[in-house]
Amino acid sequence: MLINPIAGMGGRVGLKGTDGSDVLEKAKKLGAKPQSWQRTEEALEKLKPIKGEIKIITCADEMGERVVVRCGFSPEVIGVGRASMTTASDTKKAARIMRNRGVDLLLFSGGDGTARDICEAIGDAQVVLGIPAGVKVHSAVFACNPSVAGELAALFVQGKARKIKEAEVMDIDEDDYRKGILSARLYGYLKIPFRKSYIQNLKAGSSGDERYNQEAIAHDVAENMSAEYFYIIGPGTTTRAVMERLGLESSLLGVDLVHGGKLVGKDLSEKELLKKIKGKKAKLIVTPIGGQGYLLGRGNQQVSPEIIKKVGKENIIIIATQQKINTLYGRPFLVDTGDAASDRLLSGYFRVITGYRESAIYKVTHNPV
Repeated sequence: MLINPIAGMGGRVGLKGTDGSDVLEKAKKLGAKPQSWQRTEEALEKLKPIKGEIKIITCADEMGERVVVRCGFSPEVIGVGRASMTTASDTKKAARIMRNRGVDLLLFSGGDGTARDICEAIGDAQVVLGIPAGVKVHSAVFACNPSVAGELAALFVQGKARKIKEAEVMDIDEDDYRKGILSARLYGYLKIPFRKSYIQNLKAGSSGDERYNQEAIAHDVAENMSAEYFYIIGPGTTTRAVMERLGLESSLLGVDLVHGGKLVGKDLSEKELLKKIKGKKAKLIVTPIGGQGYLLGRGNQQVSPEIIKKVGKENIIIIATQQKINTLYGRPFLVDTGDAASDRLLSGYFRVITGYRESAIYKVTHNPV
């Protein structure tokens, strides 16, 4: 068990990641809180039924020990992670130690950067599985959510899920990402235990021929916008088309706010969004991630459970081209907000705008298994 304690901290404060000590310090000043510990606890809950059958080896303090002990396990602790500030080198060192110890499974909690560090350290010499806890989670080495990660880990170590697959490790340049430039790069492959409905897919980009359909969706959305509501616009090229239709500048990879046809907030954090919509009626416009199907919980953590509750399920507008829906091959849209009550609230069937005066009814779930 290996935890990146700072993974995901930049999400709700709008920093789109926590790579680099300067960004981490900025995230802390903005009030960012650790996300990976809670996510890890959700996974470990699924391992409790086989507590007596397994041995957990973990890192010290915030890199594993604290959470594992809190969940009722008695782990063996290796001497990595005792520093007040852990770094990528600690992740790499821990991964090598665990590989050399011959563990059956390296379960790690983090994002694409953590996966990349592990890949660099041990390559395909060890079976691993990721608990999604980062802001950007594009790689195919992660389970769909923390609970599913725990379930698959339990099945694997019991010998009930022995299929192994090489999965892609992707990462992006966070500096470019903060400037609105998304460019993912393949860094290598890691071996993971595989069950199709348990593992998230690799992110798929939009194709050029989707442009016409995105514009048709934007026309439909803009035509039906009301001055009565503030509109929270999530990231993505499909939502950007809406902003272009309105003649407004968008942040593309951030979360914007529109009211009365005007931009009233660009690239906002959770705190800024809550302040601006306080006492107001609001709607949320989101589009799923191509290939993965995530509506909330990947790359748009600024739209927090608190904001979702203020907006209300009935005021969520989902937009997606038919091409994007086709990349899911019938799999449902997914939500993984980090709050079980919000995830349950969002599960069900939604109307999805797929074109001008065209729509489809599509399933949304928090539990793909």
